[in-house]
Amino acid sequence: MNRLTTTFARLKAESRAGFVAYIMAGDGETAELLDALPAAGADVIELGMPFTDPMADGPAIQAAALRALDNGMTLKGTLALAKNFRTNHPDTPLVLMGYANPVHHFGFANFAKAAADAGVDGLICVDLPPEEDTELREALAAENISIIRLATPTTNDDRLKAVTEGSSGFVYYVSTTGVTGMGKGAATDVSAAVKRVQTASGLPVAVGFGVKTPEEAAEIAAGGADAVVVGSAIVTANHDGGTENALERVRSLSAAVRAAS
Repeated sequence: MNRLTTTFARLKAESRAGFVAYIMAGDGETAELLDALPAAGADVIELGMPFTDPMADGPAIQAAALRALDNGMTLKGTLALAKNFRTNHPDTPLVLMGYANPVHHFGFANFAKAAADAGVDGLICVDLPPEEDTELREALAAENISIIRLATPTTNDDRLKAVTEGSSGFVYYVSTTGVTGMGKGAATDVSAAVKRVQTASGLPVAVGFGVKTPEEAAEIAAGGADAVVVGSAIVTANHDGGTENALERVRSLSAAVRAAS
C-alpha cells in the first residue's frame, strides 16, 4: 500500500469523490503553490515534469512547460520540489506526470530511486504504452511507486485489458478524444465509461482532460468517478493571477466535487 491506496480507501469510506489538482513544476511560484494545495482541497496532486514536446497537452500546459524550461526547471528540480513538499505533507499523494524521454535519460532505476526518496507515489508517463513500460514499471514497483495508465473513449475491451494489467494506484480516464483542456465528453458517456474501467481494472478511476468549471467537476463526481482531475484551468489561473488566484480556483473546484458526492 502507498498513499494513493490509503487516500482512495478513505474517500470511499467518506462516500465522496476526490479532487486531483495538476500544476506544472517550475511555472510560477511552484513551491509555494504546491505547499498550499492540500489546504485548498486537493486530495491528490499531479506535478507536471516539463518537456519540450508535450504531445498530449493542450495550449495552456504546453505554454506552462515552455515557461518552466525557460525558468531552468529540470527533472532533478522537479524531484527536489516533490521532496520539499513531502517534508511538510506526509500524507497527501503526489504523482508525477510527463513524458518518457527525460525519465529514460535519467535512467529508469535511478529515477525510481530518486522519486521514492522524494516521496513520490505514482507516475503517469503519457507516451509510454503498456507494451514498452515493463522496465520502468518494475523499477517503480520495487520502490512502491504506482504506474498510472490512461484509458480513453476509444479504448476497446481488448486494449483496456492491456491498459489495466500492471496498473496500480488508479486509472486515469481521459474524458475526450484530444488534448488537455480542450473540451470533455458528455456526462452520460463518461459515467458509463468510468463504470466499465472500474469493472475491468478493480481500481479507482480519475477523470480528467477538459474539466474546467466547478459545474463540470461536480457533474463528473456525481456520475460515479472516484476522482476528478483539473489541470489546464489551474495552470491558466496561476499564469494569469499568481498563486492565490490558482488556489481560489482549486477551492471552488474541490468544493464542487465534495458537494456533488
